[in-house]
Amino acid sequence: MDTPVALISTTHTICERCKQNPANHKLRTEEVCAQCFSVYVTTKAIKRMETYRQRGPKTQTSKKLLLPLSFGPCSTSLLYILDDHLQGQYDRMNRATYELIVVHINLFTTLKDKENSIKRLHEFQSRFPRHSFRIINLEESLQVEDIDWGSIDTFLLPKTTGQISPDDKLSQMIGSIVSPTSRAEMVSILFVRLLVSFGRKNNCDTVLFGDSITKLAEKALTVIARGNGCSLQWQVSDGLSPLGISCKYPLRDLHKKEIIAFSLLATPPLDDLISRDEITLMSACEKSSTINDLMSQYFESVGSNYPSIVANVVRTCGKLRAVSSQNSTPCGLCGLPFDDKLGTFSCDSEISSSHQTIQLPKHVSTFCRGCFNLVSNI
Repeated sequence: MDTPVALISTTHTICERCKQNPANHKLRTEEVCAQCFSVYVTTKAIKRMETYRQRGPKTQTSKKLLLPLSFGPCSTSLLYILDDHLQGQYDRMNRATYELIVVHINLFTTLKDKENSIKRLHEFQSRFPRHSFRIINLEESLQVEDIDWGSIDTFLLPKTTGQISPDDKLSQMIGSIVSPTSRAEMVSILFVRLLVSFGRKNNCDTVLFGDSITKLAEKALTVIARGNGCSLQWQVSDGLSPLGISCKYPLRDLHKKEIIAFSLLATPPLDDLISRDEITLMSACEKSSTINDLMSQYFESVGSNYPSIVANVVRTCGKLRAVSSQNSTPCGLCGLPFDDKLGTFSCDSEISSSHQTIQLPKHVSTFCRGCFNLVSNI
């Protein structure tokens, strides 16, 4: 099958859509011009925003939508598309049905990295002045109240005494996790919990993730490989999350390469704003590779030559439905429900990990199987 998008070497081919302009992009099975390609990408994203069409009385209050910005091509392109969408609503009706709160969660703890993130966010503010921008640091996740920090500290920081700064505590906590995959998973979980907490505190109706269909397929297989398949429905599908906020993926019908190509066609181009990661390469040391790395490598190759496989993974996951159970309870780390008769590790008794036996306090909550394996270094 053709690659999702590629430049066409000849200029003699006419666009198969508009029948007017020279075709210089290959869009799946069609050869199209740059304008039709941009319209295709924009339309795919906006169709996912039908919930926020202009309807009803003019006095209707606009909803707050939270957009996490990573500075990458996907979240940046989504911001660009929605900014243009809002401008169109203002031009037609002099009002908008939603407003964006753009937040960047800084995953790094060094002062230099934090300063660079602030500088990057100011560049986005200058380009998109209509929206509210915020930056928060990952160590603020330590203040999320419904995470069972008491149990997590018992597992990961058993020898820590006295007061330490939040960034040092987070660094020690993540550093005490043996597996690179588990460390990456912990960061991912804390990212989502902090993002949702921020959204709820700011009365946001929905979180708009910039994940492409390529990223969603990668995430789906990663979640299954980690042993958290019970949470799959809420991690790759649109809808209300058990965490108490809706999640939407407007770019879920687009491949990563299509979004990258679109970002180069924006006016003015987005290239100066975007932080582009290098294509993931296999680590020389297999022990330092994570499941995320392996899945990213896989879909980088498969997505180019067999895009239908990527789409089928996401569509299949979208058909899954969680089985309701009277025994379900929220996990003390990820917050997602699990059946405490099937996948629980109760933390009110003595638990033996691969490193030590720990007597946990009686009042602590339970973890789902995947999160228990994570915090106990299994």
